[in-house]
Amino acid sequence: MKNNYLLALFSAFLLWLGWPPIPYSSVLLFIGFIPLLLALENIIQHDSMTKKGRKIFLVAGLTALIWNTASIYWVYNSISSVMPAFAAVLISLIPFCLGALLMAAAFWLYYRLRRKANLTLSLFGLMGFWISYELLHASWDLAFPWMTLGNGFATFHQLVQWYDITGVYGGSIWIWVVNILIFTLYLHYKGRYTLKNKVIHAISLGLVLIVPATYSLLRYSNYEEHQNPAQLVVVQPNIDPYIKFQLSPEEQLRTLFALSSSVAKPNTEFFIWPETALSQNGYFDEESFRDTYSYKQILKFLDAYKNGNVLSGIESYQLYNYPKTPTARQLAPHVYQDNFNAATLIDFSSKLQFYHKSKLVPGVEQMPFGAAMEFLKPLFKAFGGTTGGYGKQAEPSVFYSQSGIGAAPVICYESIWGDYVAKYVKKGAQFIAIITNDGWWGNTSGKDQHMQYAKLRAIENRRWVARSANTGISGFINQRGDIVQQTTWWQPAALNQEINLNEEITVYTKTGDIAAYLGLAIGLGGLLIILLRKKQ
Repeated sequence: MKNNYLLALFSAFLLWLGWPPIPYSSVLLFIGFIPLLLALENIIQHDSMTKKGRKIFLVAGLTALIWNTASIYWVYNSISSVMPAFAAVLISLIPFCLGALLMAAAFWLYYRLRRKANLTLSLFGLMGFWISYELLHASWDLAFPWMTLGNGFATFHQLVQWYDITGVYGGSIWIWVVNILIFTLYLHYKGRYTLKNKVIHAISLGLVLIVPATYSLLRYSNYEEHQNPAQLVVVQPNIDPYIKFQLSPEEQLRTLFALSSSVAKPNTEFFIWPETALSQNGYFDEESFRDTYSYKQILKFLDAYKNGNVLSGIESYQLYNYPKTPTARQLAPHVYQDNFNAATLIDFSSKLQFYHKSKLVPGVEQMPFGAAMEFLKPLFKAFGGTTGGYGKQAEPSVFYSQSGIGAAPVICYESIWGDYVAKYVKKGAQFIAIITNDGWWGNTSGKDQHMQYAKLRAIENRRWVARSANTGISGFINQRGDIVQQTTWWQPAALNQEINLNEEITVYTKTGDIAAYLGLAIGLGGLLIILLRKKQ
């Protein structure tokens, strides 16, 4: 049993090494699960008949927990600043343990399937169970799709140019198919299989590895962008998020104006400022925002730029005379308020555009499971979140400049969802603007992973990404997923870039996460076998 746990630890080590932000290490994901699969096979074949399922769960859970914790340890940084260290440790365990439990459940279902089906069918059932877990963890109220396997290729994006067809779930399937073929090939060489069978298996493995990689590398080297230029500026004001609200709105605006004008050109069309760049002591009323000092100063700044637009994060609110949404809070009789982590587009037109962040961080920005978790509101308030949660909109919306350019205002956490970002593009976005504040995590791999994942959104939709981070990494990513420019950590900066706008729609933009639903179908098929077939 000790050897099985050592194999589980080795799997965790390989998976961690293969994860962003370590450059080009993604290939280790192709063998990352093999030590674990060997450990599980030892339990299935050699352990006593009792409690095998529990042993499978524990061994797989050890791999998952260590891999999760080593990869997203930075979650602790954002929590420890608002609560005592002991409480922060306990709360940090939620994303670590929850993801690990779901991963371990996939392997437990694999064991249950092995009792009723052959090895090959069971292994592909495991792939289906895993993709089903990834889809669940991207869809429910505790969504945290950070560890979706296909994200692992973010540092070796040259290998996955076909994400413009499948998205990241295609990468998850690729990783699993390769792991399965290598594992079964190893068992073939240990077992009494014919040479012909072994050769066919080896050829299959070679084709599964080489064909997608070769196609991708050719696509990468031959990809050409259509020339449709636009001048953009991204700003990184580097305002410490923990002291941001001690600074006056006037002082923050001066910083944004100075950085923006330092690199701007007369034909600059978009100035992109980070998440919550526009804030004050309290939120801005969207109805009366035109009357504020901030709005008037931004218009004065834009006087020097004929076609200029400011796309900025903003903390805003709306008032209702009835509880229009589940998140609206009553302030007085017939007065209700919804707060938003939002984005706005400001120009000289009569239209002021707002977008309300939809993919909210569980616990901090939204109450998971709504009314069922009502009793936890005081707890979330103590952790620095909102007691009722931010308001949100159901579907993304595109910002259009006066010249007709469509921009996708993607706010922070939302950039992890490929299908959600694709909806902006489907609605007319010609480039993707990611506005974020990664300073909560400190100088950890969290900010680097977040930047790397943005490369995958560029490939999926063949759109430039302009990324403005308050503190973190700002930069520009082209349609192949190459980082063309980027800032350094904890430095105020601004970057100017001529990008190419794109109006073509990729297969992925049209179809979304079809690959995930294929995996779900395989998982459901495996579950039906578990439930309906007699034990072999």
